[in-house]
Amino acid sequence: MNKKFIIGFFIIAVFLAVGFFAFMDSKIEYANFQTAVQSHKTCQVKGAWIKDKETRFDANTNQFIFYMKDENNTEMKVILDGAKPNNFEMAENVVAKGKVKDGYFHAKEVLTKCPSKYEGQGEDVKKTGI
Repeated sequence: MNKKFIIGFFIIAVFLAVGFFAFMDSKIEYANFQTAVQSHKTCQVKGAWIKDKETRFDANTNQFIFYMKDENNTEMKVILDGAKPNNFEMAENVVAKGKVKDGYFHAKEVLTKCPSKYEGQGEDVKKTGI
């Protein structure tokens, strides 16, 4: 009976530890590029795509490369593992999730916020009286 209790306690402790570390890994904070450089942790940087700088997909490495400006107007090269996100050209804002490595932001994921076709519709309704 004593062995079963110890084994049961050990299994519960392992599951709690795994759950705690999985939760901590999923908790990704927003930052700007300066904070991302200093923290060396995975973070999310919100900003805008710089359209006049190089944007390309490298088929050899399967990476999408572009430049982004964060909310403090700090520019950085972003390299995303994978293809260009959907609606990238129409995006108002971009959120890159990753970390700074070797002087650039190495993104695991890039999310785009596109203009909504419903934005401003409330004002139009007021003006037309509909």
